[in-house]
Amino acid sequence: MTALGWLQIAIILAIVLLTAAPLGAFMARLFGGEPTFLTPVLGPVERALYRLAGVDPSREQSALGYTLAMLVFNAAGFALLYGLLRLQGVLPLNPLGFAGLSPDLAFNTAVSFVTNTNWQSYAGETTMSLFSQMAGLTVQNFLSAATGLALAVALVRAFARSGSPTVGNFFVDLTRAVLYLLLPLAIVSTLVQVWTGVPQTLDATASVTTLEGARQTLALGPVASQMAIKQLGTNGGGFFNANAAHPFENPTAFSNALEIWQMLVISTALVFAFGRLAGDRRQGRALVAAIGIILLAGIAVTYWAEAAGTPMLHAAGLDPAGGNMEGKEVRFGLAGSALFAAVTTGLSDGAVNAMHGSFTPLGGLAPMFLIQLGEILPGGVGSGLYGLLVMAIITVFVAGLMVGRTPEYLGKKIEAKEVKMAMLAILILPTAILGFSAVAAVLPAALAGLGNAGPHGLSEILYAYSSAAGNNGSAFGGLSANSPWWNTTLGIAMMLGRFGYIVPMMAIAGSLSTKTRLSASSGTFPTHGPLFVGLLVGVILIVGGLQFFPALALGPIAEQVQMLAGKTF
Repeated sequence: MTALGWLQIAIILAIVLLTAAPLGAFMARLFGGEPTFLTPVLGPVERALYRLAGVDPSREQSALGYTLAMLVFNAAGFALLYGLLRLQGVLPLNPLGFAGLSPDLAFNTAVSFVTNTNWQSYAGETTMSLFSQMAGLTVQNFLSAATGLALAVALVRAFARSGSPTVGNFFVDLTRAVLYLLLPLAIVSTLVQVWTGVPQTLDATASVTTLEGARQTLALGPVASQMAIKQLGTNGGGFFNANAAHPFENPTAFSNALEIWQMLVISTALVFAFGRLAGDRRQGRALVAAIGIILLAGIAVTYWAEAAGTPMLHAAGLDPAGGNMEGKEVRFGLAGSALFAAVTTGLSDGAVNAMHGSFTPLGGLAPMFLIQLGEILPGGVGSGLYGLLVMAIITVFVAGLMVGRTPEYLGKKIEAKEVKMAMLAILILPTAILGFSAVAAVLPAALAGLGNAGPHGLSEILYAYSSAAGNNGSAFGGLSANSPWWNTTLGIAMMLGRFGYIVPMMAIAGSLSTKTRLSASSGTFPTHGPLFVGLLVGVILIVGGLQFFPALALGPIAEQVQMLAGKTF
């Protein structure tokens, strides 16, 4: 590790905080129903969309109605995307003549993009037509991110309101998220990425002459527009198979820093917006502090492990000062690769600029564990905040047990129903991750896709299901997942991780919204100070550690011990 590397990391994170705070203020006004500086321009468009869709923006929904509207909307999105992918061969903008996807791959891909996971069991440049990339995948990049934002705002309203039977209107929140937030930011980001060298064209290929004088055909397409929303919406799905390691997706160190900023800014801003919407900005700052502590720890572990290198590389005569550069791009270096890896897994983004399976065992463990903590650091757009608030509910419950007092959070009594629903939501991830991993570790159809044996092979399995259930989408590498077993089970894990978590979370919202908001008393546990921040960090780490440490001990931890002993598989 170097001082320059840490300076790069510090500058990028500082820029995120400096820009997230004002963006959070804008989002609070937007979802609070107040006019913004974009209202004079986009207000008529918004009203026209409501008339076209038959939506009454003044009519709010209960938590149950909000949830049902979200489920029906996403089911329709899945059906449309599945049909598009199956019929790709007969649809327009398919200059290379790609055939429709197989049923299991179409199922996996449709679920993946609807759930904001963007796991990809295919190479985009050799599988997807330009029409599929734009009308299918890019559209769902917007809608899945907007769905997460809408759900998070609904839960925040449940805390902020007193005795209210409603939590907002799903279609209004969805429309505002796309129209006022995601679309303007994506347009500006697309232009900046084109400036950095990312292609944006309807030409599918370009023929070039190499330095040796040979002719080579390069895949092209509307890359910049998909890259912008894939990062801003924490989707992560790449236009190319190599994702953000591909020079057409991420050409320079500047574009790498830009993509890290894009991944973090909306999710972090939403936490600041939460404090404003809840009527106490200190609450938002406390949550930012908690997630910042764990994310920084993940960055530090990853950077340290990769900078230390491996005994095998040192024995091969490589300079130890270079660290472990296997699977990394020289233009990003160790610091840029470690920061990207920790951020993309602390979020539910899943874009990668390096091969996580080529990291040292501990360097690969850190990103995997960040996913398993629940994708809340700061998590996906919207999904990170509502996941973090579920953890906050568990935290105040634990604090209440310590002092023998009914727990409260933001003036709402946290009672048995809320705690049961919170625990049900938290158990979704280990059930999907460890359950499917246990079966895959012994099933021949699953093991046929592994590229490695021993602890590293187990790490590949654990990472795949962690990524799917955590709606992350990144891959460890070495796993050939385009088979009926992997496509189907990973798709089911994605649905459980998204909708299996949302339903109990919205049940919490429905219960809290009807409760009267109480004023803080002398016995109320303050949830904006260092004590709460420390307790929240402890609960997140303990819950994650208790659930996944035994499996991690058999995978990356065992591999680290074997690596130090000079043994490899």
